[in-house]
Amino acid sequence: MNRKIRKLLIANRGEIACRIIRTCHNMGIKTVAVYSDADVNALHVAMADETVCIGPATATESYLVADKILAAAKLTSADAIHPGYGFLSENPEFSEACAENGIIFVGPFADSMRAMALKGAAKKLMEKASVPVVPGYHGDDQSLETLTAEIENIGFPVLIKAVAGGGGKGMRKVHAGDNIKAAIEAARREGQNAFGNGKLLIEKLIEVPRHIELQVFGDETGRAVHLFERDCSLQRRHQKVVEEAPAPGLSEEMRAAMGDAAVKAAEAIKYVGAGTVEFIVDVANGLENAPFYFMEMNTRLQVEHPVTEYITGEDLVEWQIRIAEGYALPLTQDEINDNVYGHAVEVRLYAEDPYNNFMPAVGKIGMFDPNIELPQTQRIDAGVAAGDTVSIHYDPMIGKLIAFGETREQAIEELVDLIDKTPVSGLVTNRDFLRKTLTHPDFLAGNVHTGFILEHEKTLLSPYKITNKDYAISAYAILADRQKRIPSRDPWDFADNFRINLQASETMLFDSNDNLVTVQLSGDVTHATVTINEDSFTAQNITLTEDLLSYTEDGLKQTFFADVSATTISLVSSKATLFIPRHVQTANTDDTDGPGTIVAPMPGKILEIKITNGDAVTKGQALLVMEAMKMEQTISAPKDGIVAGLTLSAGDQVSDHAVLLSVIDPEE
Repeated sequence: MNRKIRKLLIANRGEIACRIIRTCHNMGIKTVAVYSDADVNALHVAMADETVCIGPATATESYLVADKILAAAKLTSADAIHPGYGFLSENPEFSEACAENGIIFVGPFADSMRAMALKGAAKKLMEKASVPVVPGYHGDDQSLETLTAEIENIGFPVLIKAVAGGGGKGMRKVHAGDNIKAAIEAARREGQNAFGNGKLLIEKLIEVPRHIELQVFGDETGRAVHLFERDCSLQRRHQKVVEEAPAPGLSEEMRAAMGDAAVKAAEAIKYVGAGTVEFIVDVANGLENAPFYFMEMNTRLQVEHPVTEYITGEDLVEWQIRIAEGYALPLTQDEINDNVYGHAVEVRLYAEDPYNNFMPAVGKIGMFDPNIELPQTQRIDAGVAAGDTVSIHYDPMIGKLIAFGETREQAIEELVDLIDKTPVSGLVTNRDFLRKTLTHPDFLAGNVHTGFILEHEKTLLSPYKITNKDYAISAYAILADRQKRIPSRDPWDFADNFRINLQASETMLFDSNDNLVTVQLSGDVTHATVTINEDSFTAQNITLTEDLLSYTEDGLKQTFFADVSATTISLVSSKATLFIPRHVQTANTDDTDGPGTIVAPMPGKILEIKITNGDAVTKGQALLVMEAMKMEQTISAPKDGIVAGLTLSAGDQVSDHAVLLSVIDPEE
């Protein structure tokens, strides 16, 4: 029986909410956006037909409160709710609550969610359906003694995993000689905090794995199909970095076998809607005829679904809506097989620092335009734009960059081109790291696995060093920005604290690793000369149009994306994204940070405090545990000493670089 959806509420935020709204508008379906206090000016709120505020910024007080979502749906007379991914998307109680209130849930039925929600139970189901699973333990006895014995019985190395959730949370690798008890306790605690479930399972660790997943869809007739595979092997901290479809190097025989296993998995639980069956492939002896094992099933749409849309030509959100309305699958497996074409690659653009253990970043976005005109082979899915803020409260993803080509090589070229014309400023991002990864010879050859980043960390995770030429370009940017803002050439009209030495010369100061870089500039935008120590640079016709800096040097026109503020010059090119601090004179202040002072590496919440004032600690000892951007971080002692200055309690929120405590020398 078909059920018409006329108005859809999206119980999510960010890029996925924007993505769903676009499809709904194409289908003539009205949309309702819900938002927290932090998202009042968010892009998805501006795009929707109707909006409802559902509470404070913290997700547990807004987006994760089912009653508030249901109340918003009733208030706006929405026929259906689409949960996106994350938040309530895999919550069976929420799916049931929608049904009880006469609201269509655009997702699988609660029974299917429950069948796949707990990894141990899911593995038992898959074994029964003849789907291969990784050897391990997924029993009910969760005592420390039993888990320890099972680890030793399976044999090192093993992987401890929370039975609920995903994304690397509640996961620990254990090798011979590691502290098994500490690993179990940390995984259990993280699973409890992230998913409300501290139950664990143990798996044999596949040491050279590839992560290949199959997009599946099922309808209410019990029929299921797959829309081919995606390779998501390239990861950091168990979070996907690059996704592509189809998987490079996969034989047609292995592709068919994995597709058949994925369909069996979906049909075994009478799955309805969009889902992803994830496999781990042991490529220790190469990909050809490599064994593959069921890992888990995500009972929702995936972040990386656009690459599947590119190679199949199908709108997966539209498929979800049609199936939720009661329609049968739009295509048969043979029709899907006949229509698949080309290759697609996606990267996740994050506010994070790849050169500091991928630490999440927060702040206001300077340059970033997700709506630039693009060819059909390129796509940006984003929920933010220039001027928006990446906050502590939600995932720090800025957007997804996706590209298509007839071949893998062409798709990668298109994606690199898209990165080159998508500058981001205002806060640190992984943009340069993504470009390095896509152009690495081993990635281009298809030699990808989950340890790829660690294997190539010297190449991928070495930051670009700022040169004197970069300081010269920064001076050009300041000069051009003045000309754009203040056409007058009277230096007293300028409000950026430059210092005059001679009539047509000035000194600019930049900060570099606690050192001061002195730049001498003479001339104007028609012809300027910059001198830094013994280096001299000359440029003509310097202009800054919107975000594009251009100048001529030795007869050759040069261009950079540039963002000029009172404190920082941001320069973005294909080689690097540079943040060059301008020196600002400030009043002298006492230096509160000694060598043993520990500050928060990011804004976050204190989960556990392992010490008290007066405790003697050794270098590397765990002192406290904090959570930020959905990830758990352990703060360790920087040296041997005595704990002092601790005033925190578990549950406290701390800001970025807030002083947490000090480790002082015993004689102090």
